[in-house]
Amino acid sequence: MKQFEKKDNGFECIWCGKVIKELKYSSRDHCTHCLVSLHVDNNPGDRANSCCGILFPIDIEISGKKGYIIKYKCSKCGKIHNNKNAIDDEFSTILKVMNKTYNPNEYKNN
Repeated sequence: MKQFEKKDNGFECIWCGKVIKELKYSSRDHCTHCLVSLHVDNNPGDRANSCCGILFPIDIEISGKKGYIIKYKCSKCGKIHNNKNAIDDEFSTILKVMNKTYNPNEYKNN
């Protein structure tokens, strides 16, 4: 059974450079702009995973109870990871992932 630890901190996105504010109702773990995350959790919020690879969104599933579920793949270890979207995620980016037109390089901070 997964144990949840609330770690709700703002951060600067490692991929696009946007400053992301804390979520205020759960643990913030991905960028609201490009949806990129880091592979840092073993259990939600624990920040105990040493992989630290970049998690790119590869698909979106719709759950009646949870809303949009972002499916990620780690660029370092290849692990698949799921996460619920945040209320302030950019819907245009969610649609790009759903429509298979998402290109993370469009968001890359140069």
